Amino acid sequence: MQERTVEYSRTEQTHIVQPADLNGGGRLFGGTLLKMIDEIAAIVAMRHCGFKTVTTAAIDNLVFKSGAYVNDLIVLIGYVIYTGKTSMEVRVDTYVERTDGMRYPINRAHIVLVALDEKNRPTAVPQLVLQNDIQREEFLQAQKRRNTKTNI
Repeated sequence: MQERTVEYSRTEQTHIVQPADLNGGGRLFGGTLLKMIDEIAAIVAMRHCGFKTVTTAAIDNLVFKSGAYVNDLIVLIGYVIYTGKTSMEVRVDTYVERTDGMRYPINRAHIVLVALDEKNRPTAVPQLVLQNDIQREEFLQAQKRRNTKTNI
């Protein structure tokens, strides 16, 4: 199976916050953002493993740093930071892009996805090629998170 770089499956999506996306406090509803995060993580994982079916196994880390409001642009950037035998960890950074063109972080999440074969059984994924110290450090941190889990 061919190895893949981090950049191979890196994906960026942009959404505009609509009134239907808001919670009672007038901010982007956390569940709506979680749906966006899960979707981009799945796209990244599918690209990495050659468009096999993937399923979310865990959301290991989800930290809300600030809110987003109606008409804000939400930018999500996802990329694989770790691969196991059948699983991948995808990091998703979420930003709000303001009218000054600057992006301000509002969320970071780590999602573990598993590739499935045609019988919905876990199947092998391409290994990750680490090309710099930052990627190696992210891989090691993901490996530490994995090693602290008993069911992933």
